[in-house]
Amino acid sequence: MSTDTDLDARPATVDDAPRTEPRDPAVAPARPAAAPAAETPTRTDPPSGTGGGNGWIVPLLVLVAGMFMSVLDISIVNVAITTMQNDFGATTDEMQWVSTAYSLAEGVVVPASAWLGIRYGLGRVYTIAMIFFAIFSTLCGFAWDINSIIAFRILQAIPGGVIPVVALAALYKIVPKDKLGAAMGIYGLGIIFAPAIGPTLGGYLVEYVNWRLIFFINVPIGVVGVLAAIFFLPKFSQTRGRKLDVPGFAAVAVGLFSMLLALHEGPTWGWTSYPTLILLTVGVLALALFVVIELEVDEPLLDLRVFLHWPFTNSLLLIAIISMGLFGVLFYIPVFLQQYQGMGAFETGLLLLPQALVMAFVMPAAGFIYDKIGARIPAAIGLAIVAYTTWELAGMTIDVSHGHLEMLLAARAAGIGLAMMPIMTGGLGSLPSFLSENGSAVNTLVQRASSAIGLAAMTAMMTIQQAQASADRSGLVDPSMVGGSASLAGGAGGGSGMLETYQMYSNLQSQVFVTAMNDLLYATAILTALGVPLALMLKHGKPAPSDGPAMAH
Repeated sequence: MSTDTDLDARPATVDDAPRTEPRDPAVAPARPAAAPAAETPTRTDPPSGTGGGNGWIVPLLVLVAGMFMSVLDISIVNVAITTMQNDFGATTDEMQWVSTAYSLAEGVVVPASAWLGIRYGLGRVYTIAMIFFAIFSTLCGFAWDINSIIAFRILQAIPGGVIPVVALAALYKIVPKDKLGAAMGIYGLGIIFAPAIGPTLGGYLVEYVNWRLIFFINVPIGVVGVLAAIFFLPKFSQTRGRKLDVPGFAAVAVGLFSMLLALHEGPTWGWTSYPTLILLTVGVLALALFVVIELEVDEPLLDLRVFLHWPFTNSLLLIAIISMGLFGVLFYIPVFLQQYQGMGAFETGLLLLPQALVMAFVMPAAGFIYDKIGARIPAAIGLAIVAYTTWELAGMTIDVSHGHLEMLLAARAAGIGLAMMPIMTGGLGSLPSFLSENGSAVNTLVQRASSAIGLAAMTAMMTIQQAQASADRSGLVDPSMVGGSASLAGGAGGGSGMLETYQMYSNLQSQVFVTAMNDLLYATAILTALGVPLALMLKHGKPAPSDGPAMAH
């Protein structure tokens, strides 16, 4: 059943056609006008209840549900990595592709998502994406080896990348402009709260049920989400005849894939090896070609004029900084707790639960703060908190107190929750309405690409640091002492010498991992601190009020 069919239960149509507003005089000259596309008839009044009341809340919650489901899988898989690795007999490096492949595929499909929403209607695309996400989640649950789970995760990421773009574009159409902060605070529960709650939910399922259920659970959620979308989302129009920019899509897909593969395999192949250098070169050239194509075609995949608006570009830089730090920590902290502190998956999830609860409280509050005073103050304070707490985390030892770790992670989550939504809302709100669909796609692309590339870069950094730390610490061990102990133990008729050697090796590996992770956290803290001056450039003051939805005519 299509969400764009005429249903009596539906509110009135929201205009989803490309805007005909004049270009900003500060941007580049207009391209030659393309032939007008046939459009479905649309109403010019906003859907019932979105003008000045709270009629937008129920449709918003429908969008949050889909967003929550699509983002949850990014982190819920992390606590299952060790169990899946044992089941599949895979290496840690291979298992990292379960997360990386998903994030990369999302980043590749996001640019085409804005076109899909315009061409076929946001409601229809959102509903179809929810259906396929549930189907591909089921396939992930039936995976039988490492190659099949990676392949199914890539398929799952295709609708998973579409959902955030169309959901964000729909939000800006149904919510009054002066309520955007509050709406984005609620919407942010899908973007930030879902990754934070993932380890707890996933930990319980992995430890007490079966890791496959972390994928099967998407099926009932998807069914409910589809029904809710059909009956509660307003009807969005579509633009017939809108052509897909195939060369642009191919260029950005090749560019992102090449860059990520180079970062992932660089430590193994060598950073100066021919495969790594070739991939980096192809990636840079493909992304440069993408820019050229988008500036020349009449109907670009992404309208790059959004980057001419500094408030929006500034917000993207800050979003990239937060995303890299968020998903890097979300990946490595569970690995540390399970592999080097011997915690179970559910125990790990419970330890990480407080940060999710803090985000659930702070993010809506941050949205209301934005509606009152703008983005500058909450963003700057939030990033400062994230930088400080990340620096403190970098002092971890192998036997770090769980209470201390919980406190730092919860405080860090408060900083992320305080900063993320004001930054996103301020950046998207600075764009003229005719660029808002592209702004939503670019925003989601930056989130996905920065988290994927950031995780790959952090993995590369961890590999290098671990190799260096292992070499340094191995040099401090006297082989004769280990050998002597083994000989004495062997002479006594026991096998404790081998056990002693194994324990020494295990302790060495634990110390090496913690040292490398701390170096990674220090780098993340410094990067986050550099974002504070950028946050101080964000707009301050209460956003201009609006009587109707932000983007509807």
